[in-house]
Amino acid sequence: MTIGEVMRRTGVSASALHFYERKGLIASTRTSTNQRRYERHVLRGVSLILVGRRLGIPLADVAAVFSALPTDHAPTHQDWQRASRLWKRQLQERRRQLEALERELTGCIGCGCLSMKACLLLNPDDALGADGPGPVRVQGDQLRSNARPPG
Repeated sequence: MTIGEVMRRTGVSASALHFYERKGLIASTRTSTNQRRYERHVLRGVSLILVGRRLGIPLADVAAVFSALPTDHAPTHQDWQRASRLWKRQLQERRRQLEALERELTGCIGCGCLSMKACLLLNPDDALGADGPGPVRVQGDQLRSNARPPG
């Protein structure tokens, strides 16, 4: 497929396709006149990248899953099963983190605001500030337990 055909079918710009190629997520070959050609299975790869983006999955995580797939030929059913198991584990962990965040959001997150009643119990006098900046009870991708003692 030409780059234009891939762009039309996926809705992705040429610069995005070039970027995905530089990142090793997709591959192309070159014609004798140096034009890119993509195998049809690249449509699935680009589509999964788009789904991952829509779900907020970092491109590095998508790349980790794609590393289990061949780039020089269409992945087999077994290849896709192996990749989907990797992604399933990542999605399960992400779901666990989102559910924990949902539970934590209405309580003290350890940010130092001390504006909620729970803060007086869980973060008296901003004791959690010694643990670092930001919402230390809900830090980045690592959600901390409600049972964590203050200080």
